[in-house]
Amino acid sequence: MYAIRFRIYFIAAFVLAGLASATPRSALAEPVKVVYHLQDGIEQASRGLGNIRNHLRAEPDTRIVVVALGSGIEFLLQGTTDRRGRPFDEQLAALGRQGVEFRVCNFTLAAHSVPPERLLPQAKLVPSGVAEIARLQAREGFVYLRP
Repeated sequence: MYAIRFRIYFIAAFVLAGLASATPRSALAEPVKVVYHLQDGIEQASRGLGNIRNHLRAEPDTRIVVVALGSGIEFLLQGTTDRRGRPFDEQLAALGRQGVEFRVCNFTLAAHSVPPERLLPQAKLVPSGVAEIARLQAREGFVYLRP
C-alpha cells in the first residue's frame, strides 16, 4: 500500500514538474493585457481613467486598451470635459504616451449620428465595440475590466 501511494505521489510530482517547465519563459515575461469597457458616460469614463492611471502606476508595463460604446463614447469627443471641467483630450494624450489605446464603436457613432471627425485624435474607430472586446479576450488573451 505504501509503495503504491509513493508511486502515485512520485508520478503526480513528475507530471506537475513537467507542466511547469513546459510553460514558455516568454509567456511568463509578457505584460498583462487589459481591456477596459466604457459604456456609461462621463462619470464612468472619469472613474475608468482614474483606474487606468492607478493601474499604470502599480504596473507600468501593462498593455491597456479602452473600448468605448454607447454613452461611453462621450469622453472621446472633441470639447468634452470631465466632472471637474478639465478637457479629456489632455488626459487621453498623457495616457496615450504611456501606451494606452482608445477604440470607439462605429455602430454607436452611426446610431447617435456622430461624425467620426468629432473623435479626438487618440481614438481609433472599430466596427463594433462588443465584437472588439470579445476579440481581445478570446484571441489576444486580454483580461476584462468594467469600472
